[in-house]
Amino acid sequence: MANHQSAIKRTRQIAARREHNRYYAKTTRNAVKALRLTIDKAQAVALLPKVSSLLDKLAKTHIIHKNKAANLKSKLAKHVNKLA
Repeated sequence: MANHQSAIKRTRQIAARREHNRYYAKTTRNAVKALRLTIDKAQAVALLPKVSSLLDKLAKTHIIHKNKAANLKSKLAKHVNKLA
């Protein structure tokens, strides 16, 4: 256990931040999965901007890497364009 007050506070902050980051990362992963499983073009076109926005926000706050967000957005756009 930490002996200094600042170390105890840092432990609390890290735990809270980790919980927050995991929540948003998981929410985005679920949104990406939902978009990938969508076979209706109109529904996919409506979902794509929302998912892209989520990915951009995660990249901006360094929850995921910016290149990972760009790669996911690119793959999802290709998926949506491929739908009939």
